[in-house]
Amino acid sequence: MLDVTTPTGLLRQYLQVRKWTESICRPLQKEDYVVQPVEDVSPPKWHLGHTTWFFETMVLKKFLAGYVEFDPMFNFVFNSYYESLGARVIRTNRGNLSRPTVDEIYKYRKYVDSAMEQLLAQPLPAEAETLVTLGCQHEQQHQELLWTDIKFILGNNPLFPPYDTEEQPISKPASPMQFTSMQGGVYEIGFSGEGFCYDNELGRHKVYLEPYAIAGRPVTNGEFLAFMDAGGYKEFSYWHAEGWDWVKREQAHAPMYWHKDDGRWMTYTLQGVHPVDPDEILCHISFYEAAAFAAWKGMRLPTEFEWEAAAHLFDWGRRWEWTESAYLPYPGFERVAGPVGEYNGKFMVNQKVLRGASDFTPEGHSRHTYRNFFHPHLRWQLTGIRLAKTIKP
Repeated sequence: MLDVTTPTGLLRQYLQVRKWTESICRPLQKEDYVVQPVEDVSPPKWHLGHTTWFFETMVLKKFLAGYVEFDPMFNFVFNSYYESLGARVIRTNRGNLSRPTVDEIYKYRKYVDSAMEQLLAQPLPAEAETLVTLGCQHEQQHQELLWTDIKFILGNNPLFPPYDTEEQPISKPASPMQFTSMQGGVYEIGFSGEGFCYDNELGRHKVYLEPYAIAGRPVTNGEFLAFMDAGGYKEFSYWHAEGWDWVKREQAHAPMYWHKDDGRWMTYTLQGVHPVDPDEILCHISFYEAAAFAAWKGMRLPTEFEWEAAAHLFDWGRRWEWTESAYLPYPGFERVAGPVGEYNGKFMVNQKVLRGASDFTPEGHSRHTYRNFFHPHLRWQLTGIRLAKTIKP
């Protein structure tokens, strides 16, 4: 375990995180860095610049005496959603920026890294250590977004170019779907103990859960194919009203990246197009699809509290798993003052909580208390399904 309690340990963590971000981008061509196919997908060069801007703005300008910004205009270009930090390029226009260039952004990263090394070589006040740690966690979040955004950029190119040429792993046959029964009662939810967590995990509190059962593994491609073959995308009764509207509007008929070729389902992966593996864990589905599948099975999705209470009893971490829970604050949640207070709290409306992690989540960045959140129609992340059912008396 990396010790980050000393300046040396924090510097090592910082450099490891920064290096990994750039390694994700190494297989890209210059043209790949600029593309923004849809609003939710940011160009890779924007991720590189934004994560650097975070350290410059939140840490260096405040704690490194004499620091001079690399380019004062970069605050306008790389500010994401921080209203307290000034005007910014609107999200949909990130892909319209041919400048700054990719080369300039890499120079920006080196400039900020050099300044951060200077800062982290000396003892820091507690506030600075907290912000550096938050910045590393923030960049790890963007590493996962980089993977999924790159996949969307390449997977929506009509040539379906592979990101790399590594051999596609073969899945083991899926085990039978088994359920673990959980007793009704009071459970404690939320982060406790040492180490990092986000503010939305704090406020450990008690919840009462009725008896329920939760699946020991996520749903596979083959199981979802059965839903499709049974007309799941054509039968409105399985869908929420908004979900059925989404199906009709988007003409949805399969998970994202699935294409039928000569009667065979194929899917785009980072290694190119391959046949859908029925034993692989399902991914790239919306909350609407997850809820419809569960209804077709005569079951439901777990709440985030049911998921957390049972997480020690099953394997998790390959997919972000949709829950029935709305993204809301825990009891006692308070936004801290300043830009950091904008990190999570202001998004607690009209979104669903996902639990777990994914194949793209950086090592050491997952916790059973982690609360991811997205709008219910989104599916470009590695999102999947874990079933649950109520145990009736």
